[in-house]
Amino acid sequence: MMVKCIMTLLAGGLLLAAGTVRAQTTELVDWVNPLIGTDSKPSLSNGNTYPDISRPWGMNSWTPQTGKMGDGWQYSYGADKIRGFKQTHQPSPWMNDYGQFVLMPLTGKLRFEEDDRASWFSHKAETATPYYYRVYLADHDVTTELVPTERAARFRFTFPRTDSAYVVLDALDKGSFIKLLPAENKIIGYTTKNRGGVPANFRNYFVVQFDRPFANTHVFKDKVLDAVALEATAAHVGAVVGFKTQKGEQVQCRVASSFISAEQAELNLREIGDDDFETVKQKGRAAWNAALGRVQAEGGSDAQMRTFYSCLYRSLLFPRKFYEVDAAGQPVHYSPYNGEVKPGFMYTDTGFWDTFRALFPFLNLVYPDVNAEIQQGLANAYRESGWLPEWGSPGLRNVMVGNNSASVVADAYLKGVRGADMQTLYEALTHGANNAGPLTAVGRAGVDYYNKLGYVPYDVKINENAARTLEYAYDDFAIAQLGRALGRPAKEVALYEKRSQNYRNLFDPKVGLMRGRNQNGTFQTPFNPFKWGDAFTEGNSWHYTWSVFHDVQGLMNLMGGKKPFLATLDTVFRLPPTFDDSYYGEVIHEIKEMQIADMGQYAHGNQPVQHMPYLYAYAGQPWKTQYWVREVLNRLYKPTPDGYCGDEDNGQTSAWYVFSALGFYPVCPASDQYVLGAPLFPKVTLNLPNGKAVVLNALQNSAANRYVGALRLNGQAYDHNWLSHSALVQGAALDFEMVPAPNTVRGTAPADAPFSMSKPRR
Repeated sequence: MMVKCIMTLLAGGLLLAAGTVRAQTTELVDWVNPLIGTDSKPSLSNGNTYPDISRPWGMNSWTPQTGKMGDGWQYSYGADKIRGFKQTHQPSPWMNDYGQFVLMPLTGKLRFEEDDRASWFSHKAETATPYYYRVYLADHDVTTELVPTERAARFRFTFPRTDSAYVVLDALDKGSFIKLLPAENKIIGYTTKNRGGVPANFRNYFVVQFDRPFANTHVFKDKVLDAVALEATAAHVGAVVGFKTQKGEQVQCRVASSFISAEQAELNLREIGDDDFETVKQKGRAAWNAALGRVQAEGGSDAQMRTFYSCLYRSLLFPRKFYEVDAAGQPVHYSPYNGEVKPGFMYTDTGFWDTFRALFPFLNLVYPDVNAEIQQGLANAYRESGWLPEWGSPGLRNVMVGNNSASVVADAYLKGVRGADMQTLYEALTHGANNAGPLTAVGRAGVDYYNKLGYVPYDVKINENAARTLEYAYDDFAIAQLGRALGRPAKEVALYEKRSQNYRNLFDPKVGLMRGRNQNGTFQTPFNPFKWGDAFTEGNSWHYTWSVFHDVQGLMNLMGGKKPFLATLDTVFRLPPTFDDSYYGEVIHEIKEMQIADMGQYAHGNQPVQHMPYLYAYAGQPWKTQYWVREVLNRLYKPTPDGYCGDEDNGQTSAWYVFSALGFYPVCPASDQYVLGAPLFPKVTLNLPNGKAVVLNALQNSAANRYVGALRLNGQAYDHNWLSHSALVQGAALDFEMVPAPNTVRGTAPADAPFSMSKPRR
């Protein structure tokens, strides 16, 4: 027994040592798990993600397809069969996909329809990284591997000994074309499959170049297979190419696509050039390490490191590039707005209702060089459509509310992002702020009411009217801030500043919450603060009452001061997760995610209330911010397939985690400030592209030491509950003293509160 115990201790020591060495030598990309959030379904989202195998912000992504053609849940962790490997541009299952097509290897009897060709697989024989994917397809005895570039990819299929090895290229339905070029070992074609947001001439042209001759070829048109024809055009077409292989023999192919033309698709193959599979793989690994390397976290647990870098990876996927590089090396794009080919940058696949809150501020701090291109793309979007996209996928989509492009544009410029045509972008913002668009989610629905009454009325058949009012008011603040910075006339700036106070028109002092208001000035009746939807968007009054990002002090004043303000904040966490789903007629997944989180009415799985824990810092109780932010970090994010607490939403929910783990958060984009919480790691270094670094030290940080006892900024004692962006980008050192009990003195003075429009300025 003694010998056994000694051997166990030695083994444990060796394991500990091995773990320590691994933690020290692991490259950042190795912490990323692309399967986090994939254990989701329409009724309950644990992320609603798919394994996105791509380059940072890559135009094309690749994913194994477990769902059927057209299913937004294209990869579900609980599935047991793969139907193919899909080039995807899907931003979320709710938006679905566009321009997709599928490759699938198989052996034995030639089968091309998705259910017939599907193969059992196991996560035990699956490797998923951001830059490389591998899986064993049991029914075909084939191992598939893929490595992407931004607009191309390499596949490697390892076959058994057989004279019946095949690769299927499925161009999917809704209109497609396929052509075999056996003399060149090549397949070309296009797919038009989409779920909206595209011009009539939309096509995704593809080229697939194999490394060996075909033993046989087929095309299929709808459900008819043809061994003679070399091309087909129909609603649903595809091709099958055959090979004779020895055991372990590999068949490889290079794939590229273009939204511009077949010729441009061939040009996009240059991203691979003569690079073999391993070279593309290593270049992809290096690209991800470089992108992730701008944020270097140290000292966290295995779970914390995996969660953090997986969230950082998700923050670097969207908006995706929608531009290509022409023969002269210049950026050029197919316009998803007017169908023309235009010079310059274009990005897409993001919803500003989600991502204005944290994702875009994160880009402005750590990746301003990328956002400079995005902003140029937004100017192009306005020129080509007459509007800024509030939800683009790839063109204008009629989803969500608000006019939050104002925040996205203003925050970038105010935080130093340059390169875009700001006169065009400012014109775009004011145009969108003063006009209803061609879709209710473009421009401002109800704008005439809003400008005349100061709110969008409840009783004029404009849905989610209170949410629109609150978001328009914040967006007006952003426009005013940008207008002032651009030297616009004082009268013009004052107009938007005045409108930014329209949130006041929805506050009902009798209930102490925001409430829909009728055209005649009366509040909606009956009123249930637990009712989701109706006057609000995917939330209730307990969530949207806090949507006054730019004037928390003003909201506090409306509530009667700090004491009732703090009591109302506390109440959100203390209430049971009661809900009224009558507006929807069913329990939507966002409601269910709040209900099961065990945090009362706090619904972190959806965006409207995600900033709320930081509001304690405005009322002199920063330790409650520190407590609740750590609770959310610990309880609602995990490095597992069910690791999110709602839709990940194009980097927004991930960016919340990244910011909060750093120890601060952008409650009010288009201001210069971040609100302090408390860091999660003992040390994090932000390597900014200007050559400066922000170093956050919290050496005593632990599960017990979650509170900030003291903070020194660049060596000087610092008691404020906010950080200045302009100070951080000059390089900064923050030293946090982490303690196990709240410091109820630090950060309590009125001057310590973050920016609010109503806060007295000294």
